[in-house]
Amino acid sequence: MLRKPLGLLGIFLIVVGIGYFVGAGVAYSKVQGGYGSLQSFSEAQNVELSYNEDGDLVDRGTVEGAQAIMVLLEDDWNFPVVDGDLDPNDPLVNTATEYMFQMATIAHHTLEGTQIVVLTADDISGAVESEQLDADGTYNGVVEAYQGEVLEPGAYEVPVNGRYWTGFDRTDLLDGQAREGAWSGTAHALVAELGVGAATHSTLQLALGVAALLAGLGVVSTVMGIAFIWQVRSGDKSKSKDDGADVKEDEPVVAAANA
Repeated sequence: MLRKPLGLLGIFLIVVGIGYFVGAGVAYSKVQGGYGSLQSFSEAQNVELSYNEDGDLVDRGTVEGAQAIMVLLEDDWNFPVVDGDLDPNDPLVNTATEYMFQMATIAHHTLEGTQIVVLTADDISGAVESEQLDADGTYNGVVEAYQGEVLEPGAYEVPVNGRYWTGFDRTDLLDGQAREGAWSGTAHALVAELGVGAATHSTLQLALGVAALLAGLGVVSTVMGIAFIWQVRSGDKSKSKDDGADVKEDEPVVAAANA
C-alpha cells in the first residue's frame, strides 16, 4: 500500500489533518483564555446597560433615548449591531455590540450637550489683546448666539451641535473652551477604553472562526486520507481475488495435459 501513490497521498493527508486539529486546539485554547480575560475585565468595570420591564433598552429611563443612541451607532457609525448580544438577562457590558452601544451613549450625550464657558475679566482682556475680540470687547467668533455682542465676565452657553473634537474652532474664545469641556480627557479615555473592549471581542470571534476553520480542514483532510487508503486497499483485495480466480481456471487445463 505504501508503494502506491494514492496510499502515500492518503497517509500525507491524515498527517496534515492531525496538524490542523492541533492548530485548531491551540487556537481554541487561546480564544477561551481571551474570553476569560475579557469577562474578568468587564466584571471589574461592572458597567451594565439598562433595560425596562419589557426587555427594551433604555437610556436615562426612556426607550426613545436608547433608540436615538442606536441610530447614531447603526446609521452614523455603520456598526453591524448583533441583537443577540443585547440580553436583558445579562446586562453586563462584555460583547462588541454592548461596548459599542456604551461608546455611542457617551458620544450621543456629548454631541447633543451644551457647554458652559465661564469668562473672567482677565479672559476678556487677553482676548482683546490677542484680537479674538474687538477693542471694545465685541465678539465676532463662530458661536452665532453671541456674535456682535460685547462680552462681559460671566457664563456663556455654547451648544456642541453634533460636533466632534475637530469640529470646533480651537482659536475661538468661546468655541475653544467649549471643545475642552465637551471632549475632555475623560470622554476620550472612556471612548478609547470601550473601543478596545469592542475590538477585543470582535478579534476573539474572528479567532474562534479560524479555530473552527482549522478543525473543519482537519476533518476534510483526515476523511480524504482515509478514503484514499481505503481505495488502495480495496484495489489490492480485488487484484488478489482476480489472481486467485486465474489460478483456478488454469488447474483443469494442467490436469488434462497430465492425463
